[in-house]
Amino acid sequence: MAYAGSGRTATAGAAALLPLVFLLLQASAGVGAGADCHFPAVFNFGDSNSDTGGLSAAFGAAPPPNGRTFFGMPAGRYCDGRLVVDFIAENLGIPYLSAYLNSIGSNFSQGANFATAGSTISRQNTSLFLSGFSPISLDVQSWEFEQFINRSQFVYNNKGGIYRELLPKAEYFTQALYTFDIGQNDLTAGYFANMTTDQVIASIPELMERIASIIKSVHGLGGRNFWIHSTGPIGCLPYALIHRPDIAAVKDNVGCSVTYNKVAQLFNQRLKETVARLRKTYPDAAFTYVDVYAAKYKLISQASNLGFDDPLLTCCGHDAGPYNFDPKVGCGGKVLVKGKWVVLGKSCDDPSRRVSWDGIHFTEAANKFVFDQIVSGGLSDPPVPLRQACRSKGQ
Repeated sequence: MAYAGSGRTATAGAAALLPLVFLLLQASAGVGAGADCHFPAVFNFGDSNSDTGGLSAAFGAAPPPNGRTFFGMPAGRYCDGRLVVDFIAENLGIPYLSAYLNSIGSNFSQGANFATAGSTISRQNTSLFLSGFSPISLDVQSWEFEQFINRSQFVYNNKGGIYRELLPKAEYFTQALYTFDIGQNDLTAGYFANMTTDQVIASIPELMERIASIIKSVHGLGGRNFWIHSTGPIGCLPYALIHRPDIAAVKDNVGCSVTYNKVAQLFNQRLKETVARLRKTYPDAAFTYVDVYAAKYKLISQASNLGFDDPLLTCCGHDAGPYNFDPKVGCGGKVLVKGKWVVLGKSCDDPSRRVSWDGIHFTEAANKFVFDQIVSGGLSDPPVPLRQACRSKGQ
């Protein structure tokens, strides 16, 4: 409780650091319908779908062969290469986002990433080691953001020097794009704790209240441009199919769990409604809801026509069952055999032909497909392209 109280104090302090003039910049920037917005920075909140190194920094690095396709080595991502958030950064012409928790080699001049693998909207009353879900929930990420504003602006203004090259300018906090991609783990955490479908569904309204509260906090700190992803078809992920076979029993013609996906769709419906309410509450801000579910399910359901192999077949895993997924041996996982560590969680030969990287996350090729589907705004509400996401005010 004391920490939550200090978070509210930090909000007020951080807000005070932002001169009122910067809160007016967004309204005056980029006159002319259809013109691209100027997003000098991106601040991201989420889970492993957009984590660029948070969990690796806090709890141990993602092992090889993660990163093999693009980075040539592990790069804090649970993927063979780039994530959707990396393609967003490329499209906006800014560097890949450094994880806030990564203290070595980080550059925050054009944004920061607070996402952490295993994170949830709600707080987890357990540990990462017991449940597999991160203690760095969305509210903790928002507190990190408050601290980031306070500390970065103090250091930028009082120490100067190299810090002015590594930290954002004050006006960037209002001009930036704020991206959110979280919620998948809240649904699976419920199921993994043996909740019924009705119980998981009953938890969704509270999740919406929490995410709305966090966005309100970010708005209070100067955020004005929000790009909010729906959750994906969790019923098509091998780890979910295996963990609760009772929930996965009824499948569609692709092999995905009907129940899992219906719950994900209900979550997304409520999220879209929540974003609409936020749009009315804060007419000075731009809110874009992005239907990532549609992009991912299109890829999975049309995989063969799009040049991919079996969309439910894991690329990096251990041969155990129909999905090449063993919950006891993850990607890069090792076992001790006669005194020597042997890697069992190996990569397939060509990750570019797989949708699933490790049974939980997508490959770089799949992430690129998803990004290409959402960047133009065709799956967004309102239907604005990524580069014009500041133009959805009042829509």
